[in-house]
Amino acid sequence: MNKQIRNNAWKKTATLARLSLGVIATALTGCSSGTTNFVPVSTPSTNPLAVYQLQGAVSLVHDPTIIRSGSEYYVLSTDPGTTNGQVGDLPILCSSDKVNWARCGQVFNTIPSWITTLYPGITTLWAPDVSYFNGVYHVYYTASTFGTQTSSIGLATAPTMAGPWTDSGGPILQSTSGSAYNAIDPNILIDYGTGTTVQHVWLTYGSFYGGIYQRELNPVTGTLLTTNTTNYHLASQPGVTGNPIEGASLVQKNGYYYLFVSLGSCCNTLFTTDTYEIAVGRGTSPNGPFVDENGTAMLQAGGTVVLSSSGEFTAPGGEFVYTDATDGDLITFHALSNNQNGLDYLFVNQLTWPNNWPLVGVAP
Repeated sequence: MNKQIRNNAWKKTATLARLSLGVIATALTGCSSGTTNFVPVSTPSTNPLAVYQLQGAVSLVHDPTIIRSGSEYYVLSTDPGTTNGQVGDLPILCSSDKVNWARCGQVFNTIPSWITTLYPGITTLWAPDVSYFNGVYHVYYTASTFGTQTSSIGLATAPTMAGPWTDSGGPILQSTSGSAYNAIDPNILIDYGTGTTVQHVWLTYGSFYGGIYQRELNPVTGTLLTTNTTNYHLASQPGVTGNPIEGASLVQKNGYYYLFVSLGSCCNTLFTTDTYEIAVGRGTSPNGPFVDENGTAMLQAGGTVVLSSSGEFTAPGGEFVYTDATDGDLITFHALSNNQNGLDYLFVNQLTWPNNWPLVGVAP
């Protein structure tokens, strides 16, 4: 199955889990810890999934992305739809310590009209990516129709993370039935090359179908660069039923470009059948080729697994890697609680690079 079908199943599962806990969503307006959710009971360990340390508005978080602005951290994620009483808002969480999280806003109050025109009946926007370039915050996001390749990547911008957010008014990239790719799960790499100034801005995207692709963006407008129309093919899972690869995150570190992906199935109606895991490959060009630690190409089903199901939490994925020379590198992702009927939780973990390969640590 493709991501659209599985994402719909996630919403149903999350809603059931939430109702079973009696959780009532509270819209928070500040960056304090807010109302603390019930957190899972775990045994401390060096395993990143064995201990849960985050507090506050940390459940019903899927496909998170993170950025630091000054001393504040901001997480955006897939909108749970009517589960949280709002539709298509792309919620924003904030924290000053990366542990205590509160809802502090949203990108939209309603789904932009161009999306409801293209996709009548749409109630959720997915998998946002937040970045900062050309003096503006950019949020790329997904709008799609369940069970199809009819998908779009949109863009909203703002002068600060507090907004106001202005939508681009139309798709940055689209796919239709029969396209080589599926235009969902956007990710932005601001590429400095070997220097300290921006050389390129890359949009990496894709889910199932042909796998992971990439286009170059205009660093001023944030739209597709008309002087480079190459659609780079970065990763795929040939020979694996359904080509289960999505949720790419591309970063530059220590002379390499690292391509993180989510492999396996996500968001099934029965969460115990989810097989999501986070894998990585690296290369010396942002356009690939990328290989894993064994030298297997990412275009040939390669990928070194850096995190998979363990103990209380299962199916980690939807990852986003944030490199920060000031406060340290982070990886954020969601994982499902086996103790709470698959309720999805936010993780924000340290990321280090021994031997120039990533190692997921515990919470900061």
